[in-house]
Amino acid sequence: MSTNTHDGFEVIPAVDVQDGEVVQLVQGERGTEKTYGDPVEAAQRWIDAGASSLHLVDLDGAFEGERQNADAIDAVLETVDVPTQLGGGIRTAKGAIDLLERGLDRVILGTAAVENPDIVAEISETHPESVVVSLDAKDGEVVVEGWTEGAGITPIEAAERYEDLGAAAILFTNVDVEGQLEGVATEPVRELVEATDIPVIASGGVATLEDVRALAETGAAAVVVGSALYEGNFTLEDAQAAVDE
Repeated sequence: MSTNTHDGFEVIPAVDVQDGEVVQLVQGERGTEKTYGDPVEAAQRWIDAGASSLHLVDLDGAFEGERQNADAIDAVLETVDVPTQLGGGIRTAKGAIDLLERGLDRVILGTAAVENPDIVAEISETHPESVVVSLDAKDGEVVVEGWTEGAGITPIEAAERYEDLGAAAILFTNVDVEGQLEGVATEPVRELVEATDIPVIASGGVATLEDVRALAETGAAAVVVGSALYEGNFTLEDAQAAVDE
């Protein structure tokens, strides 16, 4: 891939839902959130701005281990007509498959996949290309349970394992920079892209158009952007244009 074309690199807006509202947290810490209103309105706004897919997160689900904002998420799924991926509190193959059969395009598994890798194969068997495994890394180690516990495995080791099990993509979040709007760490993303054949979606710390460009340069397939879009650091149109040049 040459440095000036990022064929198909996609900027994906995040719609993180807590207590039925769109929020953004700093470094995943509860209590740090800023709220941004109704999830359906947010989703519609990003689609109107040209989003070709959406990244939904049930934050309460991620912390509680079961889905808490099903109504708000369902309302988004019913309203939007672009591909959607959802993470947060999806802990069983059955739960994942139910969502996929209700119109969700991809489930994002974090803790569940780390604790039970076979869940990835189980879902992929009936719904190929539908599982995104979320790898959150802190100091070069995968962390689980809302970023509180180390899993004793590096992102690259984990990515190779899930690729073999049928994962469609890896969502890679660098917790060290997440939600701080202080810029991105590209090297861990680049290493992951080189180590795996499935697409890598980068997430965490995007503050500027330069960050978006830098992640596109790593060979990642997409980037998820939350706070920077909600705070108006740049528009979705500008971000997509920055990598389509």
